[in-house]
Amino acid sequence: MVRVAAWALVTVWAMPVSAQSYPSKPIRLVIPYPPGGGTDIVTRPVTQLMSASMGQQIVVENRGGAGGNI
Repeated sequence: MVRVAAWALVTVWAMPVSAQSYPSKPIRLVIPYPPGGGTDIVTRPVTQLMSASMGQQIVVENRGGAGGNI
């Protein structure tokens, strides 16, 4: 009986948390290669399709250098 009451209390207490939408900001996709390369050419159309299906903006950020190690 005590476990059921504790479970009900936790469930009611967590309800406002579950109402938050995810993600609330644009999604940032970091590409470890400079723009204009093969990775960038493939990534841009894929992120457009992902953005349309998710209904969320996706920003591609290219960070080239160090042989792809960020």
